[in-house]
Amino acid sequence: MTISRRDAIAVSGSAIVGLSVGRLDPRELAAQVAVQEQEFPDRLIDVEPRATFPVDLPLNPDGSAPEHPESAAGPIRGRLMWRTSDRRAPEIEYDYTRMAIRVDTRGLGTKRGTMRFTDLEPLTRVSHTFLMQCGAPEPTGIVKWTGVRFTDFADMLGLVPGAHYCRLTASDGHYVDESVEELRHPQVMLVWMMNEEPLDPQHGAPLRLVMPFRYGNRSIKAITEIIFGTPGLPRPGTG
Repeated sequence: MTISRRDAIAVSGSAIVGLSVGRLDPRELAAQVAVQEQEFPDRLIDVEPRATFPVDLPLNPDGSAPEHPESAAGPIRGRLMWRTSDRRAPEIEYDYTRMAIRVDTRGLGTKRGTMRFTDLEPLTRVSHTFLMQCGAPEPTGIVKWTGVRFTDFADMLGLVPGAHYCRLTASDGHYVDESVEELRHPQVMLVWMMNEEPLDPQHGAPLRLVMPFRYGNRSIKAITEIIFGTPGLPRPGTG
C-alpha cells in the first residue's frame, strides 16, 4: 500500500522506521493513521506532558557544565540514535587522521576549504570529563573527551566578528545551528577521542562537537560540513 506524506507525518517516527526496515506491516501503519486522525482534537485541550522528559541536566549556577574526575569516565548507556533507516552511523571515513571536512567561512574568515587533521593538530589539545545527557533518561554517561576548543578552531580560521552563526552538518544529514558566541564558550570542543580511544562510528567518528551544557543532540556527531554565516543561513542544499 502507499502512505501519503500527510499520513506519514501523522504517525510516529518509530512507526515509519519500522515500516522502512520491514518490522511493521503497512496495514498496521494505516490503522495507526486512522486512529490518530480520529482522535486528534478539533480544539485545544489539556494534556499530560511526556513522562520523564526532559530529564534534569545538572549545571553550575553560571550555566556551565560541571567537570567530573577522570576516574568517573565510562561508556555512554542507551541506544544512540542516527537519522538513518537502521539507526546506525552512515559509512564514511572514520579514521580521524584521514578526516576531510568541508569548512566554508563565506568571506567571514581568512581560510576556507577542506579541513584535514593536520589543520587541527597544531592547536592546543585539551581533555575534559563531562556528562553527556540526552533529553530522555538515556543515552547518558560521563565521558572523557579529547580534542580542541572550538574557539581555537575559529581563531585558526581567522573568523571575523561579523560571523554570527555556524551550521554543523552530520553524515546522516542532521544539522545544528549555533551562535558563534555560544560555540566560543571555553567548554565547547571539537573532539576525536573518547575515554582515551579514537571515536568509534556510533559515537561520531571521525570528529564531533561537544557542548556539555546542552542536551546531547546538540553535540552533533560525525561532522562532514561546517559553515559560518550572518543571520539568515539558507536551508541545506540551497546555499
